[in-house]
Amino acid sequence: MTLATPVVRPNVPHFSSGPCAKRPGWTPQNLNGALTGRSHRSKPGKAKLKRAIDLTREILAVPADYRIGIVPASDTGALEMALWSLLGPRPVTVLAWESFGEGWVNDVIKELKLKDVTVLKAGYGELPDLAKANSANDIVFTWNGTTSGVRVPNADWIAADRAGLTICDATSAAFAQPLEFAKLDVVTFSWQKALGGEAAHGMLILSPRAVARLESYKPPWPLPKIFRMTKGGKLNDAIFAGETINTPSMLCVEDYLDALEWAKAAGGLAGLRARADGNARVIADWAKRVGWIDFLAQDPAVRSNTSVCLKVVDPAVIRLPTETQAAFVKGIAAALETEAVAYDINAYRDAPPGLRIWCGSTVERADLEALTLWLDWAFAKSKAALAQEA
Repeated sequence: MTLATPVVRPNVPHFSSGPCAKRPGWTPQNLNGALTGRSHRSKPGKAKLKRAIDLTREILAVPADYRIGIVPASDTGALEMALWSLLGPRPVTVLAWESFGEGWVNDVIKELKLKDVTVLKAGYGELPDLAKANSANDIVFTWNGTTSGVRVPNADWIAADRAGLTICDATSAAFAQPLEFAKLDVVTFSWQKALGGEAAHGMLILSPRAVARLESYKPPWPLPKIFRMTKGGKLNDAIFAGETINTPSMLCVEDYLDALEWAKAAGGLAGLRARADGNARVIADWAKRVGWIDFLAQDPAVRSNTSVCLKVVDPAVIRLPTETQAAFVKGIAAALETEAVAYDINAYRDAPPGLRIWCGSTVERADLEALTLWLDWAFAKSKAALAQEA
């Protein structure tokens, strides 16, 4: 069966899970106030960086005694800073249920070469047994699995009176899901995810307990300059007041400020969450209605509302070899890209064959509704081609 080509197209075909869609109404002219050609260490440069930190605190409701810093190398750089600076004095538990979590496992075991490490794993679409995370250990985990579409439902599994630190990669959860800061000692994310900012800048949020660890523990391995957060055994406060370790792009800073101001006008965190939840619901309602596709995460309680990961469940497709299934789904994504109605929605390269659709707050609901029509069209087209080959 073939379907007629849909008439309605998404106004913005950007559904990539990173870098993500710019906020509604964005144009390059929004960056005219960027402090280009000026030093980031100038008075106005520092003021803009401090404003970015202050707005981040306001919108995410970060506690007043937590430090917020702008650091190099996106979320990866921020998380690596935490791992290399804080781990070592206690046993470590690392949770992994998708590719980025697996990367942190690799760093802790193979790069830092820590010996007392417990790894709690689960396959794509599932969570490990969170109850097994020992609160006496330092715990490293992703809040929202960008490549699996699986998130932790809450922080109830983290002990309030924990002895270890919790280090949380929150890059596709921040600004879309409630982060329970009382249970988190390190939180990292990047500008290019939930708010559609530009790449290469990371955000690092530290609790007082994390600061105490930094000031009382010196790692036995060398730390590159871009990882160093202390001077003379004390926290380098300047990093958390807008004086970055290396040179940031003031154009990117302006873009982040623009996104933050939009987020504030959109209702802050509550408004952003409502937009993401509504967007994810569009995909859920459509998947239930059409039947040929389903969530990678079977449990609705752990499904992401941002990086929504899907698998084809049509009987004629799932009986094919995995390589053929992957080619089938890639064909759907390619057809939509050719039509300029959806870019970059194929599953992450290490994930099972499927589609990955960003439903964060910067995406408009009407665009997702239009996309579902095109997904049905592309599926019907690909299935017809499959039938001809058979």
